[in-house]
Amino acid sequence: MNILLLGSGGREHTLAWKMAQSKSCRKLFIAPGNGGTLLCGTNVDISDSNIEGIKAFIKKEAIDMLVVGPEQALVNGIYDAVTSDVSLKNVIVIGPSQKGAQLEGSKDYAKKFMQRHQIPTAAYQTFTKDNLSNAYDFIDNLKPPYVLKADGLAAGKGVVICDHASEAKAEIEAMLVSAKFGKASEKIVIEEFLKGIELSVFVLSDGNSYLLLPSAKDYKRIGEHDTGLNTGGMGSISPVPFADEAFMQKVEQQIIIPTIEGLKKDDIVYKGFIFFGLMNVKGNPYVIEYNVRMGDPETESVIPRVENDLVDLFVHVGNQTLNQTDIHISSKATATIMLVSKGYPEKYEKGKLIHCLNQVSNSLIFHAGTKKAEDNKVLTNGGRVLAITSFGDSLEEALLLSYRNAERIDFENKYYRSDIGKDVL
Repeated sequence: MNILLLGSGGREHTLAWKMAQSKSCRKLFIAPGNGGTLLCGTNVDISDSNIEGIKAFIKKEAIDMLVVGPEQALVNGIYDAVTSDVSLKNVIVIGPSQKGAQLEGSKDYAKKFMQRHQIPTAAYQTFTKDNLSNAYDFIDNLKPPYVLKADGLAAGKGVVICDHASEAKAEIEAMLVSAKFGKASEKIVIEEFLKGIELSVFVLSDGNSYLLLPSAKDYKRIGEHDTGLNTGGMGSISPVPFADEAFMQKVEQQIIIPTIEGLKKDDIVYKGFIFFGLMNVKGNPYVIEYNVRMGDPETESVIPRVENDLVDLFVHVGNQTLNQTDIHISSKATATIMLVSKGYPEKYEKGKLIHCLNQVSNSLIFHAGTKKAEDNKVLTNGGRVLAITSFGDSLEEALLLSYRNAERIDFENKYYRSDIGKDVL
């Protein structure tokens, strides 16, 4: 098969690495890709938001399968654009329809979906600048801390947690009136704070059935002990020690199955990954958010543990035959450490030479923000630069290996958190 993968981050390098191993993969193209995806296939200079350019490329290269990595392309309707084109009717598209992508594209939409299908989540209300005073009143009737979410896509940074009512009201004004997150915060969701520990659960669905992927936990904050600004993710582990069989049974019965059935009841076409951002509250799972694609950096910990041929699984998704196959998961644990540029998630410099990549042993390196330069040199090209993933018979062993190799790799102003996974050991 000729396969086109959209995206340019660590998630896409991981998916490219996995798909390139498939006996069914003839040619693999990545648009736009990064310095790491070059090792797996051919990078194509097309933005993942250029729908017409993507369609033209699919026709030109006789692409059989389109795998969509990032959320924006899905929210923009890439699935619908390809599948509605008669000349592309045989192309398998991995990703939901535009309507399905609203589960991530709009927090309000997702909350209403959960309410409608009785999926456990935090109590909430939605506000715009036209009912600002109502938002303030809602804060006055909530117990702190206060959770404020931009309704639309904000690159993983649209969630603010405030400890004081005055702080929350100032933040509401910044989001709704001053457009802190641009169009994404023209509407906001305010919800009750759920106290517990977070985890990520993933399924691959063909619209009728699903396969459960390994659980993971990511670490969003820039600073040690989950302090400082939110980022795209500073590391991840898989599996999650507290996500035992009893807990995961609750997740499937109370959240996953009602979600799949809800999509069917609402007549939503959904062929792809569903990410469930969950909170474990005293042993009970609640949905914090849906994502309509794999998480990053969870992908870097989860996908290496999947022992199946990934392309074959995607073919089953396209044919809606996932119920005819099983998923095989490695019993080993994985740990991923993100190396980032100093200053991230705010201002940072690019173009720094990365040293000692060839000195890494017993770990996988997934490129997130890199580019190839002359003489096969690799330069930094983003805030999150590299993901170091290791297997271990235990989580401790996997973390030890990843940290050892994180120390070996070097670039100017390199930074990483040293406490990934420590909270669950």
